[in-house]
Amino acid sequence: MAHVEFFYDLSSPWTYLAFNNIQSILAETCANVRWRPFLVGGVFNAVNPGVYQARAEPMDPKIVHNYRWLHEWARLAGLPLVFPTSHHPLKSVLVMRACCVLEADQPALHQFSQAAFDAYFACGENLDEPDVIRTIADKCGLDGASLISGIAEQPVKNQLRSNTEEAIARGAYGSPTILIGDALYFGNDQLPLVRAALLSEGS
Repeated sequence: MAHVEFFYDLSSPWTYLAFNNIQSILAETCANVRWRPFLVGGVFNAVNPGVYQARAEPMDPKIVHNYRWLHEWARLAGLPLVFPTSHHPLKSVLVMRACCVLEADQPALHQFSQAAFDAYFACGENLDEPDVIRTIADKCGLDGASLISGIAEQPVKNQLRSNTEEAIARGAYGSPTILIGDALYFGNDQLPLVRAALLSEGS
């Protein structure tokens, strides 16, 4: 069985698309996936600081086109997209720590991540607010209070840092970073390549 590692940050709109779009690929290929929360800001700081300069020039034609393509991709996928909002760029450290609390329970992590993506990108909620994170967890049938408590624990902070450092060491420069063995794929638009690689491994 092919194995996929999906490094992601809930603040990324392209990751919102890829997270949803990869589901059918995983089902088709019967691939095993491991969801790997990381902090994309840490990746940018280490290897891709140009992202911050680009954000400082919102009327740059490349940025304008990028937002248009983003909304076109969302329509193509049939996904609602409320973006950007006043919460952008999102400070995602709290919600990504929440994901790390759940990382050992992959089904719970997947469920929470899906709900959090929907809350942010479909409903415009602020994932930097502990009450919002707690409510999302509770609606998933998880213990929101315990999740919020876990965010403050040092091992959880260490796990987020470790995941981020591992992703950087393996070549990541943004979110989502998708790894099939040592082969790295980046972004929503490379999902056809991910599908082809998984089909090849499964043949």
